[in-house]
Amino acid sequence: MSNEATPTKFATFLKDKKVDPRRIITASNKLESLQPDDRGIRLGKRQARKSEDKKPVTDAKKPRSGRPITPRALDAALTGKSVSGPTKTRFVRAINAVLEQKKLEKIDIRALF
Repeated sequence: MSNEATPTKFATFLKDKKVDPRRIITASNKLESLQPDDRGIRLGKRQARKSEDKKPVTDAKKPRSGRPITPRALDAALTGKSVSGPTKTRFVRAINAVLEQKKLEKIDIRALF
């Protein structure tokens, strides 16, 4: 029994919304890649850990993960293989960015997986 006979919820969603999987990878690269301010946040945390006398720095903004969606993860999601929780969250962020460009409403993780 092949997976082609029963498409996954994720693959069905992409087909219904007419979203090209390549756009998801591109959007994820743009969203998740580290920016100079993210590197500054990481540097501040690292320096706060090394110095014992100072209290830890609490930033209001959380840095990006620096780990975009890979073609392998996309293939796993399309075929129904297991995908980790953080990767599912990255999928949701990337798809919401693509849907925002298409002027469609945002979705949550339950709509995809």
